[in-house]
Amino acid sequence: MNKKDASQGFPGPAPGFRFGYVALVGRPNVGKSTLLNQVLGSKIAIISHKPNTTRTRIVGVKTMPNAQMVFFDTPGIHVAKKELNKYMVAQALQSAREAELIYLMIDAAAPWREEDLLTLSEMQKLSLPLILVVNKIDLVEKGELLPLIDRARTMAAFKEIIPVSALKNDGIDRLLAASIAYLPEGPQLFPEDTLTDQAERVWAAELVREKIINLTSQEIPYATAVVVEEWEETEKLIHIGAVVYVERDSQKGIIIGQGGKMIKNIGTAAREEIEMILGAKIFLELRVKVSKDWTRSLATMKKLGYT
Repeated sequence: MNKKDASQGFPGPAPGFRFGYVALVGRPNVGKSTLLNQVLGSKIAIISHKPNTTRTRIVGVKTMPNAQMVFFDTPGIHVAKKELNKYMVAQALQSAREAELIYLMIDAAAPWREEDLLTLSEMQKLSLPLILVVNKIDLVEKGELLPLIDRARTMAAFKEIIPVSALKNDGIDRLLAASIAYLPEGPQLFPEDTLTDQAERVWAAELVREKIINLTSQEIPYATAVVVEEWEETEKLIHIGAVVYVERDSQKGIIIGQGGKMIKNIGTAAREEIEMILGAKIFLELRVKVSKDWTRSLATMKKLGYT
């Protein structure tokens, strides 16, 4: 979604109302998606302890009495070699360019690794307000935070440096309150009950991919794409037909599992969560297909929705 896509404004409740786009950037696995879900109070981004879970920009909308903030959850910025990874980094950088404010997130327990410095360097090129979000403070002693913050002050002209625990919902309110001043005045562009612009079928595909990531190991999570090809709703049931794409026959065998056990576990876990969130009965049908080396092919990536 570009800024242009939301072309019809809704009047703000009073003069001084602020509206703006906020990009969440950082290296893989610093907790960007967890932060977005916590800010919204609802799960719209899949999460995993494995890096590079987020592949495309995910939009979340937070409406408050005095501001509406549109968040871009982005893939982790890293040194990319495969076409898929280059696409992911490009998504993150483009999202940052379209924002009015940037949250640069680092891991308090493992700060300023090479990819953190790469992210900081890219963000400094944009001349946008930059807030450093020090996440995962629940994993470190309080005495470790002050030296980390002192060092950060020497590295860049951060508008704010705010410690949080996205997982524990610690510091989130302070972060949001501090952010509003850096957004331009303007009317809200989305109805108050909007949480995301993500289509339900895309969200369902991502939930299936989340279960694959969390239930499989080695290269499988990174070689998998999920596309919902069927979505049929009746009064009693939503029928979802999805295809899981992998790169090799051996990966297909792992996804299916002995006697179909793994694909059944993946489907059950995804179906239960989709039912819980949609409040409807779901029939989820999963098939597995091989698309050889799709992560290295721009043409194939486009067919699978990475455009």
